[in-house]
Amino acid sequence: MTKRQTKITILIYSLAGGGAERVVSYLLPYLKIKGIEVHLVLMNTTISYDIPKDIPIHYIETSQGDEHGLFKLIKLPWLAYKYARLLKKLKITHSFALLTRPSYINILSQYFTKKTYKISISERSYPSMQYGYNNVQSKINNFLIKRLYPKADQIICNSHGNANDLVKNYGINASKIEVVHNPINIENINDVEPDGAIFKKNNFNIITVGRMDAGKNHELLITAIVDVPQVHLFILGDGVLKEHLKILVATKGLKERVHFLGFDNNPFRFLKKADLFIFGSNHEGFPNVLLEAMACGLPLLTTNCKSGPDEIMKLPQKEVTTTDIMITDYGILTPVGNSDLLQKGLSYCIAHPEYLKNCRTKVKERIQDFKREPILEAYTKEILS
Repeated sequence: MTKRQTKITILIYSLAGGGAERVVSYLLPYLKIKGIEVHLVLMNTTISYDIPKDIPIHYIETSQGDEHGLFKLIKLPWLAYKYARLLKKLKITHSFALLTRPSYINILSQYFTKKTYKISISERSYPSMQYGYNNVQSKINNFLIKRLYPKADQIICNSHGNANDLVKNYGINASKIEVVHNPINIENINDVEPDGAIFKKNNFNIITVGRMDAGKNHELLITAIVDVPQVHLFILGDGVLKEHLKILVATKGLKERVHFLGFDNNPFRFLKKADLFIFGSNHEGFPNVLLEAMACGLPLLTTNCKSGPDEIMKLPQKEVTTTDIMITDYGILTPVGNSDLLQKGLSYCIAHPEYLKNCRTKVKERIQDFKREPILEAYTKEILS
């Protein structure tokens, strides 16, 4: 019997700015260099990352990001059918999907064709928190995760935190789950020339990167800087809450101190010249932006959301608290949603420049654990196993 040629599809909603999208932008050329035929499958035409021009791109739809949740749910079987037809046409041997909705489609595809391919999905958030709002959307997603995820051949999580969440809160067999952390292209980041033109020397310049949605909680950052007048906050990213956040900034009298920079495919030039990276997320899987900030030698001030930050910053479990800031070799962790303690952490950083200097050295050492090539090799090994 002749062994089939290995052919992989990578399914994701789009290649707009985001951690999962950046991983895909790394994985595509890596697989191609390995001699593996790889196809990118999208559901939206936004491509913000550079990818090899000779990698085929297929669209199972070209939707807009603001579609109603009910419409998205209704479309799932239709999209799974279209995806299944594509897999059959291309004679795919391995189908890999990242993020929740593409994962549903990947799993459902097996019901619309004779399954001759391995189904791998990648969970990149902390689902019980992401879908913990007790609304209709959360209830539907919790139901679908419980029913569909066990039917995947493999689930690759990007942290031990969200892997444990799937086991404990969704009853998924741990034998299906592997953990592969996010990769960072340290060499490319090292080659980026710093650009500090937007920063004023007499200010304490803090920066954040991320989509403007409820989960990232930019409101927390804005609130935390109100009573720290020397702080200027720079926000890289776009999203549905952008106008809301601009109104909040104006209401709090911070228009001169909060700067909206939009999405930038090269945030590293700014990160290298900032004083501190700040992050206020309510829930994460394994936030790429923290790794990217570390690769730029930037100390961290971040909420200790359930999955990712304390794993990255090596905080011992015995030191986790909800009543105070948590100081590490790489920066400071604060409880989720607590603007007072985030402000306390910020004030500590301003008052202790020697601590920040030491952090800059330590983050450069720690980031070596997330080098791109070994992690991409781990992804490839897991997907093809």
